[in-house]
Amino acid sequence: MRQIYTASDLRDTDLAALYAYPPGLWLRANMVSSVDGAAHLDGVTRGLSSAADRHLPVRQHELWPDLRPGRNPTPPIAVVSARLDLDPSSRLIASAPPSARTIVITTAQAPAERRIPLDGPAEVIVAGQETVDLKAAITALAERGHRRILAEGGPHLLARIAAAGLLDELCLTIGPVLAGPGADRILAGATSVMPPQPLTLAHVLEDDGFLLCRYTRKDLLYQTGRGAC
Repeated sequence: MRQIYTASDLRDTDLAALYAYPPGLWLRANMVSSVDGAAHLDGVTRGLSSAADRHLPVRQHELWPDLRPGRNPTPPIAVVSARLDLDPSSRLIASAPPSARTIVITTAQAPAERRIPLDGPAEVIVAGQETVDLKAAITALAERGHRRILAEGGPHLLARIAAAGLLDELCLTIGPVLAGPGADRILAGATSVMPPQPLTLAHVLEDDGFLLCRYTRKDLLYQTGRGAC
């Protein structure tokens, strides 16, 4: 047993090193929860998050040039939607830079009258027939050069990612609050039977009582070709 709480301050360059992706295809999920495991407060996650937590997801104006050498200034956003209830004129799609068009991942049975207006303003990927095949979606993203993937789709999508064996890393912020019963956990919804998946703690950061934990799949420790930490 050891105490991991320290008083040292971390600079942005330190954070960049701590959260650097390993080589190869890697899927990281970013989630927040309360101390008692709730994934939201009254349906939203903001009450569980903190300024430090929101600082870690990179925005364009916060990027250091050396973090994306030879690549576009910002990565594209990918949206998983079987029903395609998306507005082509929304900010998510219409305001995306030409170098990083929003990617819409959908199914072969998605309504054509919804898919056609999106195909152009966005890049549409068809993965699966009735439901989105996440393994096929990840493969399609990797084929397009997107091999460092950050998932922030919520408890239902995370449960499907984990059940499919696709989750390499989990960044979990634990907010110092008791939410009480009723809220979903960070994995929720009906999924196939998923055995427990052991994780390894890579690091813990603390800011004003919030714990920023980074875990990797334990079996990846023995797959050095994936560049696991």
